[in-house]
Amino acid sequence: MAESRRKLVAILAADVVGYSRLMAADEEGTLRTLEAKRQQFCEAIRGHHGRVVDTAGDSILAVFDSVVEATRCAADVQTAFREREGPMAEDSRMRFRIGINLGDVIEKEDGSVYGDGVNVASRLEGIAHPGGVVVSESAHMQVRSKLDLAFEALGPQQVKNIPEPVVAFAILLAGEAVSRVDAGRKTAAIDKPSIAVLPLTNMTGDPEQELFADGLTEDIITELSRFGELFVISRTSVFVHKGKAVKVADVARDLGARYVVEGSVRKAGNRVRVTVQLIDAELDGHIWAERYDRQLEDIFAIQDELTAAIVATLPGRIEAASHKQVARKLPGNLQAWECVLAGKVLHHRSTREANAKALEQIDRALALEPGYAHGHAWKACTLGQAWVHQWADDVEATWREVISELQIALSLDDNDSDVHRILAAVSLTGGDHEQAVYHQDRALSLNPNDDLIVVQHGEILTWLGRPVEGIEWIEKAMRLNPHHPERFWNHLGRAKFVARRYSEAIEAFRHMATPDYTHHAFLAAAHAQAGADELAAHHAREVRRDEPGFSVQAYLATLHYKRDEDREHHREALLKAGLS
Repeated sequence: MAESRRKLVAILAADVVGYSRLMAADEEGTLRTLEAKRQQFCEAIRGHHGRVVDTAGDSILAVFDSVVEATRCAADVQTAFREREGPMAEDSRMRFRIGINLGDVIEKEDGSVYGDGVNVASRLEGIAHPGGVVVSESAHMQVRSKLDLAFEALGPQQVKNIPEPVVAFAILLAGEAVSRVDAGRKTAAIDKPSIAVLPLTNMTGDPEQELFADGLTEDIITELSRFGELFVISRTSVFVHKGKAVKVADVARDLGARYVVEGSVRKAGNRVRVTVQLIDAELDGHIWAERYDRQLEDIFAIQDELTAAIVATLPGRIEAASHKQVARKLPGNLQAWECVLAGKVLHHRSTREANAKALEQIDRALALEPGYAHGHAWKACTLGQAWVHQWADDVEATWREVISELQIALSLDDNDSDVHRILAAVSLTGGDHEQAVYHQDRALSLNPNDDLIVVQHGEILTWLGRPVEGIEWIEKAMRLNPHHPERFWNHLGRAKFVARRYSEAIEAFRHMATPDYTHHAFLAAAHAQAGADELAAHHAREVRRDEPGFSVQAYLATLHYKRDEDREHHREALLKAGLS
């Protein structure tokens, strides 16, 4: 019997649209055309470092080590075929449909491949339009920021012989419009107005003003996020488009937003000018536009007016005047506010150097205004970042300072969502589940659209023994932040494991580009529970290689399970994988 092995690959499946009809009309001509086009297709596959696995009938099956190369190959092939089409009747054209999936396959010794990874690619090919390409969510996550391609979200698709719906995306090739897919297909609808605030353009040309422009954008996103009736795309995702010449419709499609806010800011001396416009991306029309030309001290009034105008203008969904917002405590010193804005932007860069600069900016803000609650909250957050990444010289002293800054912030302002978000995480780390739930619920009520708060809600529910609910919240955070950080997959993988959905947990953890020993430990446990003993043993070896002193007891002590049965389930799975 031929030996086989499992591997993660990009699978490309293609076939000819209406092949039987073409053969019935002209057998010889159809065969000649098929042979010529298949030869071109296979050459393109090899040119993109892929391997042709099968060419039975009118189909083509190929695998690639890189999903980026597979997707680029598919787009290039379809574009080339379209450009070479001569004048002929529509029903005489030979067109391929292509599906692409990133998944696990069983590869036989003779090079053939099998498994759900192949089946999903084949089903995706079946829902592509003639001359089109449809990719799975796992493929889309890897290629969306690496290729100059536009995608249309098709939402979850129920396909034959695949038990769970497959989330799909169609590539929009040059000259194609949105909604080329079948009108009857169901897409994942968001039942709230979805809105993205693009980074405000710095009109001064002064690089030092970039931090101000970025910080002001983040402040506007935060204020809009307080409205639970909105679905607000996160800062992380919108800033992917900073500095790029993009079409609003393309950005909206990428982010999954119906409405887009774009504009500019110019700060000179004690004056600031903010120009903004609200666009309905679906209808390609402007809904509202305004220019604010004020003293810098009026910046918070500008934010409030701008936010109120946006939510009141969105078609009949929100009454801003009647919305009960929790009063926020504003800083008395504008320079302190600007320093915190700059500190937050630097913090988001997530490097040791930027972290140090962020702390300098925030310390400067607190020297100017010691009672600035949001400044203390963000000092705690920035110190926490240094603690997590071990950038601090004295780790224990840094942790004590995090706690101290949070206590100061909370005493100054109980309505700061970031204070409660961080306190929830700190409480969880200390094993106090009740306090974690209190602060988490408070954070969520204050800012229901903050992707970090939403994903943390899912994480805490998982540790409480409610992983199915946790999965829903983590997936919502991923929709709020389509360009979410890699750690969201870690949260999702852990939740799926606790929910005993082992194959889904494995798929989530495969999105970790550089897994550490903790991810390998989860993968070892999940594979062991799924009955894949060889793969469980492989990941157990990776754990011991990366963490030679690994012990199950010490590892479980770092996790935050509230229920003994969840901890015992994890212990048994690790032991089954061969970890001791």
